[in-house]
Amino acid sequence: MVDVGDDAPDFTAPLANGDIESFTLSENLGDAPLVLAFFPGAFTSVCSHEMTEFRDRMADFEEIDATVYGISVDSPFALNEFRDKLDLNFGLISDADKKLIEQYDIGMDFAELGVHDVAKRAVFVVNGDGEVTYAWVSDDPGVEPDYDAVESAAAEA
Repeated sequence: MVDVGDDAPDFTAPLANGDIESFTLSENLGDAPLVLAFFPGAFTSVCSHEMTEFRDRMADFEEIDATVYGISVDSPFALNEFRDKLDLNFGLISDADKKLIEQYDIGMDFAELGVHDVAKRAVFVVNGDGEVTYAWVSDDPGVEPDYDAVESAAAEA
C-alpha cells in the first residue's frame, strides 16, 4: 500500500468536472497539495456524506491552496451526475478501469453484495514533488476520514 514518504503513483484518468477531461497526476502537481479522496461508490449514503463534507470545507482547503479530488470506480458520466446532485465544487476522478485502486493497493470487495474491486475509503495528500505526505486507509467503509487531520496534513505539505 502507498504510504507516507512514497512517490504517489502517477496516473491518467477521466476527470468529471461538469465536462469530462483527462487528468494526469504528474501534470497537476503545480496545484499541490493535492488531496486524493478515494471512496467506494457514488450515490451511497456514507460516500455522499464524505463528499459533501469535503464540499462544505472547500473554503478551508482553498485557503491553504489545496486541491481536492474525489476518486471512485464509477464511470465519469455517473460521477458528473453525482457531482451535480450533491453540488460538489471539486472534480471527481473516474477509476472505471480500476488501475488506480491497484496502483494504490486499496481495492476491496463486498462479496456478500456481489460487488468486487471498489476502493477502500482512503485519503492521500500529495505535495508538489509528488511525495505522499499523508495516508489514511480504512478497512471499514462506514468510517470517514478525520477531516481536520486531512486539512492539517494538506497545510503542512
